Amino acid sequence: MLKRAGRLEVIATPIGHLGDLSARARERLAAADVIAAEDTRRTLALLQSLGLARPLISLHEHNETQRVAELLDRLEQGAVIALVSDAGTPLLSDPGSELVRRAAEAGFEITSIPGPSAIIAALSIAGLPAQPFCFEGFLPAHPSERRARLKQLASDTRTLVLFEAPHRILATLDDLAAAFGAARRAVVARELTKLHETIYRGTLEELARRAACEENFQRGELTIVVQGAEPISPAVDPQLLRRTVELLLRELPPGKAASLAAQLTGATRSEAYELALNGKRPQSS
Repeated sequence: MLKRAGRLEVIATPIGHLGDLSARARERLAAADVIAAEDTRRTLALLQSLGLARPLISLHEHNETQRVAELLDRLEQGAVIALVSDAGTPLLSDPGSELVRRAAEAGFEITSIPGPSAIIAALSIAGLPAQPFCFEGFLPAHPSERRARLKQLASDTRTLVLFEAPHRILATLDDLAAAFGAARRAVVARELTKLHETIYRGTLEELARRAACEENFQRGELTIVVQGAEPISPAVDPQLLRRTVELLLRELPPGKAASLAAQLTGATRSEAYELALNGKRPQSS
């Protein structure tokens, strides 16, 4: 049951272009009793560009645990708190998860004012399958830990979205090519919605090569979108398929027997149906 007290509003802010801030987001920022910001200096600059002045309190990865109690007290007193990150939607590789979790556990109202997200922006223009996708945020900075994580992700068939720092982009692309294969398709979106927005497309090998020789590639905010691995069809046991079809044919017509046999063994329906009609053994994979 919700408490009749304050409210926490999670507000998305521009990732670059100020025109992407919604009218509702501006309205809620203007009405907030206090704004919890990842970097108060950046949020102050945003507010000034909007002609707004609101109280600010810092909330970042190094102080979130200590700040939460104070912010919960403010909610208890009826305050409306706006939560923002430096850019984009809070909690997506940004602080705020502990505040949201504990506010929810305490029964306070939490609302979302959605808007810009580098994840969705990059997916929308990548030209790679947009669903399903997996967002990994930032990979580990340490090379051995990064490579170990990429090894775990190499067979994932979902499109992968990553954030990366400019000074690590070349090493990360090299590691991606080594773990996923040089020919895997990918896109690097640089400075999305900003003046120098650039979209790099190609294989992981091609992108790593460009990153090594193009100075601007290693500058600004970077989002990587990588095509998922090709799904691996499980090998079908021909003897199991044959026996399954034989058993099902005792009770069912060939078409139904073939459909069920395909579901049970992982074979295609055509394989099972041919066997049901002709008694042919399926070819071994």
